[in-house]
Amino acid sequence: MLEQTAPRAAAAATTAAATTAATTSAMLETVALNVFYGKNQVLTDLSIRLAEGEVVALVGSNAAGKSTTLRTMMGLKQAQSGEVRIGGENVSALTTVDRVKRGMVLVPEGRQCFIRFTVLENLVMGAYHRADRDHIEPEIEAVFALFPRLAERRKQLAGSMSGGEQQMLAIGRGLLQKPKYLLLDEPALGLAPILVEEIESTIHKLARQGMTILLAEQNAALALRLAGRAYVLESGRISASGTSHELNRNESVRRLYLGR
Repeated sequence: MLEQTAPRAAAAATTAAATTAATTSAMLETVALNVFYGKNQVLTDLSIRLAEGEVVALVGSNAAGKSTTLRTMMGLKQAQSGEVRIGGENVSALTTVDRVKRGMVLVPEGRQCFIRFTVLENLVMGAYHRADRDHIEPEIEAVFALFPRLAERRKQLAGSMSGGEQQMLAIGRGLLQKPKYLLLDEPALGLAPILVEEIESTIHKLARQGMTILLAEQNAALALRLAGRAYVLESGRISASGTSHELNRNESVRRLYLGR
């Protein structure tokens, strides 16, 4: 076997450490979730784990169950069985608001901006449940620093903005809640490549700041670039999991999701 170069050895050590951390010190996890829509089961014994500061991807085709997973984690959809845990605490019985207060925030698919409100008003809405919502100017300025385009359009109606700008606004609105755990549902969906690059850069910046991120994404190549680990979801079940490097080398994943 060829001897690893120092950079490759360091990368392997980092990946191994991240995988070990995810296994031993999960801060956000689902345990054997079973979810139905009527008589149709859409999630089956779904278990995923994120360690503090990790970026983890949930990869799958349309209707694989990605959005249902995130909605169930947020309490927007009730599981028939299983648990959602934050820091080891079972929060399955808590309301969505209480889960937000514990630091979990969802940026939903389709942006769902308040189209008749300005950029600034949308950001203020993001802090609605904060006890200190009268003192959010530093967080608003941080969002404007992250997305200078939003700063330029702070008085513009959200409904008059492009899809990419609305996606930036949706992420910024989520950040106003000061999340510990950020759930991103298809942030690149329908965006032009140049805007996908901008969203990708933003997620990298948030990761470097130590935010724990769960990314649900059809674009497997993008997801595996952003995440250290990933789960592949097929028909509501985890069909594969591992580091992004491992999944990039997985023949089935390469064939079905990467077009290689």
